[in-house]
Amino acid sequence: MALGKSKLETDESRVAELKVKASLRENDVLVSSPEGVEGLSSRGYGVPENDKLTLTFYEALFLLGKEIIEVEDEKTGKKVGFQDLLKRFQSVDENAWVRYLIYRDLRSRGYVAREGFGLGIDFRVYERGEYGEETAKYLIFGVQEGQPVSVEELARTLRYVQSLKKNLVLAVINRRGEIVYYSLSQLTLK
Repeated sequence: MALGKSKLETDESRVAELKVKASLRENDVLVSSPEGVEGLSSRGYGVPENDKLTLTFYEALFLLGKEIIEVEDEKTGKKVGFQDLLKRFQSVDENAWVRYLIYRDLRSRGYVAREGFGLGIDFRVYERGEYGEETAKYLIFGVQEGQPVSVEELARTLRYVQSLKKNLVLAVINRRGEIVYYSLSQLTLK
């Protein structure tokens, strides 16, 4: 193993050698090969269903960008590139680019990020090495610089996250695509 590479990077490069084949469906990407399903799901990608693995668009974009998967359109049988997949993702989700950038940043830092669940929460994030063993400790609320977010919306989301005994993290993407993370907590006056 090369010095300085994390176990996650090494595992992903090993999976990349296989070039997992995936099919683009209407709202997601499907991996059918048993090796691909096993290799990707063990690293926190996708949702297993009936011996197949369903990837979200941002997971598929990330894996396609890393050349771990090869995507083919289910209807046409043609190979799908990064830009084509991104356009499809944007037709389904107006915040596609923002979600992808946050996801890519979290993954590149060694975190496993899974889909969020309502109230503006984009992702659940697991501590390094804890995916599959512990629950997510952080919930990510993504915003683009200059995009208005009401204090009421943030406060409602914060109360919800705290009721789950999790930490809310605001991921702000600036105009250059850089992401700054802010931990949010309730203000208490003494």
